[in-house]
Amino acid sequence: MKKYSGAQIFFECLKREGITDIFGFPGGAVLDVYHELPNYPVRHILVRHEQGAVHAADGYARATGGVGVCLVTSGPGATNTVTGIATAYMDSIPLVIFTGQVPTMLIGNDAFQEADIVGITLPCTKHSYLVEKVEELALTIKEAFHIARSGRPGPVLIDLPKNMIRASTQYSYPERVSLPGYNPTISGHIKQVKRAFDEMIAAKKPVIYAGGGVISSESSKELTAFAHAMHIPVTTTLMGLGGFPGTDHLFLGMLGMHGTYRANMAITNCDLLIAVGARFDDRVTGDINKFAAQAKIIHIDIDPTSISKNVPVDIPIVGDAKDILKKFLSFVGEEKLTDSLALRDPWIEQIDKWKATHTLAYESGSAIKPQFVVEELYRLTKGKAIITTEVGQNQMWTAQYYSFDRPRKLLTSGGLGTMGYGLPAAIGAQVAFPRETVIDIAGDGSIQMNIQELANTVQYKLPVKIAILNNNYLGMVRQWQELFYNKNYSATSLSSSPDFVKLAEAYGAVGLRATKTEEVEPIIKKALQINRPVVIDFQVEPEEGVYPIVPAGASLENMILL
Repeated sequence: MKKYSGAQIFFECLKREGITDIFGFPGGAVLDVYHELPNYPVRHILVRHEQGAVHAADGYARATGGVGVCLVTSGPGATNTVTGIATAYMDSIPLVIFTGQVPTMLIGNDAFQEADIVGITLPCTKHSYLVEKVEELALTIKEAFHIARSGRPGPVLIDLPKNMIRASTQYSYPERVSLPGYNPTISGHIKQVKRAFDEMIAAKKPVIYAGGGVISSESSKELTAFAHAMHIPVTTTLMGLGGFPGTDHLFLGMLGMHGTYRANMAITNCDLLIAVGARFDDRVTGDINKFAAQAKIIHIDIDPTSISKNVPVDIPIVGDAKDILKKFLSFVGEEKLTDSLALRDPWIEQIDKWKATHTLAYESGSAIKPQFVVEELYRLTKGKAIITTEVGQNQMWTAQYYSFDRPRKLLTSGGLGTMGYGLPAAIGAQVAFPRETVIDIAGDGSIQMNIQELANTVQYKLPVKIAILNNNYLGMVRQWQELFYNKNYSATSLSSSPDFVKLAEAYGAVGLRATKTEEVEPIIKKALQINRPVVIDFQVEPEEGVYPIVPAGASLENMILL
């Protein structure tokens, strides 16, 4: 029977998992894998930094709903992946990260380019493997993909010692895996579901609070149908944007620190809060003691450790959001809800008043307003682009002023808040969807964190558009210094930033610049018509802030408004 090397088994397993694209950077420990690469129908995207490889795989996974894959070498190649892995872990993104390792007989000897990447990443992976027998490689890879995509998704790391890649064995790919102790609950307990549904019927002021779990469970259609059937307004987290249509009449906008007035007031005054695939993080809740203080709380999540972790809940339901929402919808068909829903009319009227009283707004001026740039990007793309962001003001303005009607159209680092995420994530999305418009909305600070990845947009002819909201500051930090640190702008000036137009041209991309409001529309139109990577330097109002803002630790109703 034919024997396969570990490197060949690696690619045979990827083929069985349906993986066609991987992101990576070669090195000595994985050269045997790269030697086999031309023999397999796998497209490899050569990044310029290993952090970029993980973010690109992450963007690929978020855009497609599949598992992202990256491959790097040992030592610094492996350690450079940690920020990307932590980013994916915090946002529950399914990845399999392959790292090279020194031969097994040298592990623990401080060999050249040795690092205990399994130990380093234990806190930020769902699971990590060190392959010690080539005979176990195929099963290990099968298990890794299963763990990454099942239950609450997340990153899994496989460390590949060089002698395991070179060793040979007979190959067969397991049809299934058995992992005692790992059996995620998919089906929500029917008694808990019915109990929750009865509370929803009785509620006069209910709100649905949806998070990224709605998107990862592919349940946005069920959520939308249920909200309409029950006449319940919906707010989402940053990670949940697109899980419910952003232009829907029941949509409240994002809640939390930079949420809309109506969303935060609705949370503060509701009598029933239905959390679906959300984890009650501090940027959402503010002062926990005053968060939805008048409400009973229903929490639906596939991860039992997330329930009552931050906020005590009245009705926990462990399971997949899609399964549970389908059960709710089945109950809707069995009930006469006309009278119950009529009781909510005053609640909807109150929300409409909040919306009319304090809409998202900004003051026009002589300089380009960053909010206007985002609005124009939305208008000129008709809301159909895949948008990635960096982290900071650019991220929040995108969340506020670009309406997402479909899931997997906003790719952003929510939990970890990783500057430098947006460009490589956009590359991953563009690789997955070469005919889609992909735009990274960036800040002049965060874009420089992984600007080197512009090189592979050119190399692989990926027409990513990068819209830099250039205010010559680390904008969000500067805003906090303005509001809470007596305008002591310590270490936040970026006056020495490069000329981004010349930088784009140096990489072989197209560079454009807008310095006046009237230039914004034609510059965006021009960029969208160019089938090449484009960097647009929008020189915006330097001291523009993101509003509303809830000070850290304050309750949601204590918003600082424009």
